[in-house]
Amino acid sequence: MKHISKLAALLLALAMTLSLAGCGGSTNSTSGAAEPAQQGSDGGKTDIVIYSPNEDYLIEFYLSKLTEQFPDYNITIEYLSTGKLAAKLAAEGADTDCDIIIGMSYGYLDSLRDNLAPIDFVDTSVFMSDLLQADSKYIPWDRFSGATIVNTDILAEKGLEAPASYEDLLKDEYKGLIEMPNPTASSTGYLYLKSLVNAWGEDEAFAYFDKLDANILKYTDSGSGPIKDLEAGECAIGLSLTFNAVEAINEGAPLDIIFFEEGAPYSPTGCAIISGRETDPAVQAVFSYLYSGVQDEYLATYLPEQVKIDQKTDIENFPSDIPYADMSNDTPDVKTALLDKWAY
Repeated sequence: MKHISKLAALLLALAMTLSLAGCGGSTNSTSGAAEPAQQGSDGGKTDIVIYSPNEDYLIEFYLSKLTEQFPDYNITIEYLSTGKLAAKLAAEGADTDCDIIIGMSYGYLDSLRDNLAPIDFVDTSVFMSDLLQADSKYIPWDRFSGATIVNTDILAEKGLEAPASYEDLLKDEYKGLIEMPNPTASSTGYLYLKSLVNAWGEDEAFAYFDKLDANILKYTDSGSGPIKDLEAGECAIGLSLTFNAVEAINEGAPLDIIFFEEGAPYSPTGCAIISGRETDPAVQAVFSYLYSGVQDEYLATYLPEQVKIDQKTDIENFPSDIPYADMSNDTPDVKTALLDKWAY
């Protein structure tokens, strides 16, 4: 009986030891599982995932500003080209890792509208009215425009006046002197096509480009292509990007920027929040800081086209009061249909 009692006592002590060990393990497990949903694996930092189709140097700029402001957040920015990014977000829906979108063109944002949250905590009264959306599913971020750029030296050498209208570009005297980006290869080229479709109607716009083709020296694959050739003296007139022309002028190139009556074709981009993430305090904080602490410096440094009513720029030779064209109804479906008709 003594042996049995000793054995029972031993078993009881062992059971108590195991029970205590189990309680200790349970405490550790509960502690790990109690992390908030926004806590990430990087030292417990809050994860914020941003998607953007912007260039690497811009993403680096955004990230440096955000990580400086939010050292306790683990912020990542994933790059994808605009079309691929839109397709990815459309496929992922609410299951996406993305919280915020930066710098996506309006047409693609509009195609994602059902996946986006209304934004009611950013003051939209500061923005140009032509960039605002009634439901605030996305907020203006920037815009870039195109213009007719001329090399004044070449025109002078040939004894030619600068063109004053799109119709002027059809003159025989400009034959072989004009370059423009190919709309099927360059979003900048497409802007010219879409702006004239909006201004004149589809049939008249395509009839115009049929005539203009006779004077075209080259269709470039990029929006900046005509600027490079204008600087090199390889063409006299280029349909190209305004800010690229300003950069060339400020480096000494003999270029002039002209806007025709139909206005400067342009593309706006915006920022958005994936539906369901708009109530997250961390997402709100990061998104709000994009507009309170990042956008003004970004616009002044990289792309000073007018987005805000009181926006100022100190960039030398940058045009003021650009007359923007009508770029409405610029959806992916419309773009596809128009590009399918482009023949050059």
